[in-house]
Amino acid sequence: MEQGFFLVFAAAAVITALIMVLTHNPVHSALALMACFLQISAIFVLLAAPLLAVIQIFVYVGAIMVLFVFVIMMIDVREAVLQRFVPGGSLPALVLLVLLGVEMLALVIMSDRFSVAAPATSRTAGNIRELGTTLFADYLLPFEVASVILLVALVGAIVLARKEAD
Repeated sequence: MEQGFFLVFAAAAVITALIMVLTHNPVHSALALMACFLQISAIFVLLAAPLLAVIQIFVYVGAIMVLFVFVIMMIDVREAVLQRFVPGGSLPALVLLVLLGVEMLALVIMSDRFSVAAPATSRTAGNIRELGTTLFADYLLPFEVASVILLVALVGAIVLARKEAD
């Protein structure tokens, strides 16, 4: 059952990654990247790593996607000239990419190294508690300094993106 869910989430992650690379609209590409990150988070849940799944959602889907949206807003996509990265048609590259993906999927299915292990839930809760205690007790100052630096970067991006009145 878990292997079936894994294959579904992995296939969806690969498909959304392909959509991200092949689309010409940067906003659609950012949305496809967000969907790919969510699929990877679901794979972490299947691997009995809920902390990694939550970090994946908070850090990548939350913070990195906000950064990408700021960059897309700053470059003003409507005025930018969108050029293709691959001159000529991208059909041969797409065919090669699909063949490599099918080959990788066949190797993963035939291999016995990628079997689903039983989740270790009793040890996971203690590790998360210890990590949280260490982060917010012993390393509180660096954590707060990092949050202030991110806040300054956010304000700086807003100031830089703002258009001056003529």
